[in-house]
Amino acid sequence: MATTDLDDSGVDPFDAIVDAPFDSALSERYLVYALSTITARSLPDLRDGLKPVHRRLLWTMRQLKLDPASGFKKSARVVGEVIGKYHPHGDTAAYDAMVRLAQDFALRYPLVEGQGNFGNIDGDNAAAYRYTEARLTKTAMRLMEGLDAGTVDFIPTYNNEEEEPEIMPGLFPNLLANGASGIAVGMATNIPSHNVAEIVDATLEVIDNPHVEHARLMELFKGPDFATGGVVPESADTISHAYETGRGSFRVRGRFHAAEAEKPEDREAGIERLGGGQWQLVISEIPYQVAKGKLIEQIAQAIADKKLPILEDVRDESDEAIRIVLVPRSRNVDPELLKESIYKLTDMETRFGLNLNVLDASRTPMVMGLKELLENWIASQIDILQRRSRHRLDQIAKRLELVEGYIIAFLNLDRVIEIIRTEDEPKPVMMEEFKLTDRQAEAILNMRLRSLRKLEEMQLRNEKDELLKEQDELEKLLGSPARQRTRLKRDLNTLRKEYGPETDLGRRRTTIEEAAPAVEFSMDAMIEKEPVTVILSQKGWVRGAKGHLPLDQEFKYKEGDGPAFVLHAQTTDKLLLVGADGRVFTLGADKLPGARGFGEPVRNTLDIEASTQIAAVIVHREGQEVLLAADTGKGFAATTDAMLAETRKGRQVVNLKGDAKLVVARAIEQGHDHVAVVGDNRKLVVFNLEELPRLAKGQGVKLQSYRDGGLSDATTFKLEEGLSWTMGGKGDRTRTEGDMWQWKVARGGAGRLPPQGFPRDNRFG
Repeated sequence: MATTDLDDSGVDPFDAIVDAPFDSALSERYLVYALSTITARSLPDLRDGLKPVHRRLLWTMRQLKLDPASGFKKSARVVGEVIGKYHPHGDTAAYDAMVRLAQDFALRYPLVEGQGNFGNIDGDNAAAYRYTEARLTKTAMRLMEGLDAGTVDFIPTYNNEEEEPEIMPGLFPNLLANGASGIAVGMATNIPSHNVAEIVDATLEVIDNPHVEHARLMELFKGPDFATGGVVPESADTISHAYETGRGSFRVRGRFHAAEAEKPEDREAGIERLGGGQWQLVISEIPYQVAKGKLIEQIAQAIADKKLPILEDVRDESDEAIRIVLVPRSRNVDPELLKESIYKLTDMETRFGLNLNVLDASRTPMVMGLKELLENWIASQIDILQRRSRHRLDQIAKRLELVEGYIIAFLNLDRVIEIIRTEDEPKPVMMEEFKLTDRQAEAILNMRLRSLRKLEEMQLRNEKDELLKEQDELEKLLGSPARQRTRLKRDLNTLRKEYGPETDLGRRRTTIEEAAPAVEFSMDAMIEKEPVTVILSQKGWVRGAKGHLPLDQEFKYKEGDGPAFVLHAQTTDKLLLVGADGRVFTLGADKLPGARGFGEPVRNTLDIEASTQIAAVIVHREGQEVLLAADTGKGFAATTDAMLAETRKGRQVVNLKGDAKLVVARAIEQGHDHVAVVGDNRKLVVFNLEELPRLAKGQGVKLQSYRDGGLSDATTFKLEEGLSWTMGGKGDRTRTEGDMWQWKVARGGAGRLPPQGFPRDNRFG
């Protein structure tokens, strides 16, 4: 018989098993996990703008007395204290959070001052925590002001051995000033940094006018102010709407600026003149959260991939300040086109998604607009002000009690000394005789003899008067919301002076201005225009020979292969490869492999099925019409604009049924007014071009009727000039039949035999 193991209490552990539905048990536990992630890890508290890990880092550094005036301590010491006492997570997570607080390119107003390698804007990581040192900044001390003044609640740590503050009580508006980002379970937050002076101005406006309109706030609160500067090229309406709803997005661009340029307009445009008409562009700021090394790598890759043929080179000449130099291929390159191409092809322009999702005072996640956010922050600061005042009142009451006791002792000093010398238990005697409280008697008895000389009546009475005056002011402050708002405004104005626009730290870095209309950017503009001869073989091998070679020249082909299409084009042209299955593919003439060998299979570039034959190759021209006809006798006209495909899979233009094939794809020349169609049965029909429908896609209409066979060829021509066709033989002679009226019928007719001498293969050539 099997035995059951019992735990230390003698209880069978299997008795604790609860029979519950798996889905409800899982959802309940997952909800607990989600809430924990939201409230204790990923979302910042709107009152101090900190996540728990950041708050614990600052608290630990304060406990270690790492204030700005003290020396640095090893980061390992700080991280060890944090994860040992307050934050039971990995050391990497804690150190990474600490590093970010010290990076002046990550935080607009750094809270930690680092010594050593704390990473750089190139994207390099910080050194290990055993090599770096840190201490708090003045901003961090501002954020923690009032921790000893009873302003916030202290909560037990995870093991109940220590206490930590629930929030930081300082007046510094850290949430908007430094921003935050985080991904929780089912929600996220993404808040950019802002200018403290503008935050204070908007806050003062809300205090003075609780019913202020959002538009008025946005006059004072301009928008993001990133640590790395840059430009936000959005309209005021776009930015205003984002902050009104708490959600939105805006573009962030790097800045072109040439500090050494002579002309102000060149300086602002980032253009450095080199003499002889040569010039170069200088990037002085990059978008927030973009690594400089990655940006330079992207530009260099675009040059290598020939996506930026108008750019010759990129150089990194940065020291403490960013300086990325772009060298154009020619002095004739348009600087604005080069800038626009850099914006389009690299992270020189990024998009920042605004999501003002924060925890309110009740620890509930909410997406707030700017005004609601400021109102909640003001309410939290008023609450902190009230707590500080009540705490100070308690201190004053305790001190007044002692001062009044000291005054009684001074007035009866000889008797007090006599009691102390003669009585075995002087405390109760003094309390009885002078009506003292226990604290007063204890304080008098604990005084040293040297302190007796300090018991001067005037000094004690002055202190009492000052305490009573301060007590009265604090009581009036607590009893008057208007006084509380006035005090908060006074403190905010003091803060603004420290972070004003005239200071180095407070000066706005990011320019917010609606961008001028963009220079029309197209990859086609990046291609240098050169003549090219396109050669496509019967088996689908394609190549491009430089220059316009004679089309009747003999080209080399692989064994068993031969010519299919040879035509002239420019490298800026788009080639339309029309498949017999009705699908049209687009190939840039600049992408053709060289003509030294046999080229490459076109199927390496385009997703053309192996069984599909190429029916025609047409050079795209804007507005160019093409005659499309299937062997079933149906067809229509389409423009090459509608036939262009953006992907390698092509575009289905002609819909075919069964075994039908597209046999004609021929450009309709300017001035042509009639269509000629010949069938396998050697019957010819001519009709007005106007009868041919213009479609973007479809089967088309019946061009000619057949009893047997199908359509062999079709073309367009000008009736007054007659119909021409290529005659056989080595001379490649052309014959023209001018009198075509007897073949002209309505579209869809059966037709009649062609003129004498028409080719036996039933093709116009």
